[in-house]
Amino acid sequence: MKIALAGGGAFGEKHLDGLKNIAGVEVTALVGRRLEPTQAMADKYGVGFATTDYEAMLERDDVDAVILCTPTQMHADQAIKAMNAGKHVEVEIPLADSWADAQAVMDKQKETGLVCMVGHTRRFNPSHQYVHNRIKAGEFNIQQMDVQTFFFRRENMNANGQPRSWTDHLLWHHAAHTVDLFAYQAGPIVQANAIQGPINPDLGIAMDMSIQLKSESGAICTLSLSFNNDGPLGTFFRYIGDTDTYIARYDDLVNGREEAIDVSDVDVSMNGIELQDREFIAAIREGREPNSSVAQVLPCYKVLHDLDKQLG
Repeated sequence: MKIALAGGGAFGEKHLDGLKNIAGVEVTALVGRRLEPTQAMADKYGVGFATTDYEAMLERDDVDAVILCTPTQMHADQAIKAMNAGKHVEVEIPLADSWADAQAVMDKQKETGLVCMVGHTRRFNPSHQYVHNRIKAGEFNIQQMDVQTFFFRRENMNANGQPRSWTDHLLWHHAAHTVDLFAYQAGPIVQANAIQGPINPDLGIAMDMSIQLKSESGAICTLSLSFNNDGPLGTFFRYIGDTDTYIARYDDLVNGREEAIDVSDVDVSMNGIELQDREFIAAIREGREPNSSVAQVLPCYKVLHDLDKQLG
């Protein structure tokens, strides 16, 4: 399986670290905004071709599939171009920053029949898989999820502390993780409300946001998001259920008393990004729909669209 990766930032590197652990996979091309750092990353990971030309990469015969770790605003257009070129595509979250663009990607996937998967990593973190398995077994039902997504982003920096060429978004990016996960764990969302704080005059985005969700099962979710929070950083999920309480911090899981739960045997790796990429590769090889396919996550983007209209 020959893979091209577009986007040489913090998450591009996370994918390269995961892909090197998957048998029979070779990253043959790397696309970035600036050639010098893109070439440096290609050299670091032994990738033979580096370029700033996305379309030129799509023309290569040694590319079966593309992983997009590019700025949000480019995702839908680049995903459609990849499928037009006959390439399977994995789009890092979010799929798009508008409902129209998300629908356009879905339409192209239906037209081509190619694998199109979105990087909703929480479906793959061993911590959330553990909870999902208990739900499927009828051993745990969510009553409430309390989620905090907190970063310190008063300057336009990425996860590695490097300047970004684009502006991140609490609703269309960070809320997408929780909106999709809540529906995945508790059932389709039937009610959603949102309010936001002041718009940052330099970045042009709201730096604080609060979202309420309700699923058809009756479970509720409260999500608080901030780019103003100066530590601790990250997203923390508290599952309050009918039998247990769990707190998930990325790949790690504890109970409500902060006692560690061993999730090392849930899957073949403890790295959610690697597990996400493994699913993408397996779906292509097996000719099947992947978990987190564009079709499965599309309802999330309708909820985000409705919330965006509420926020005005």
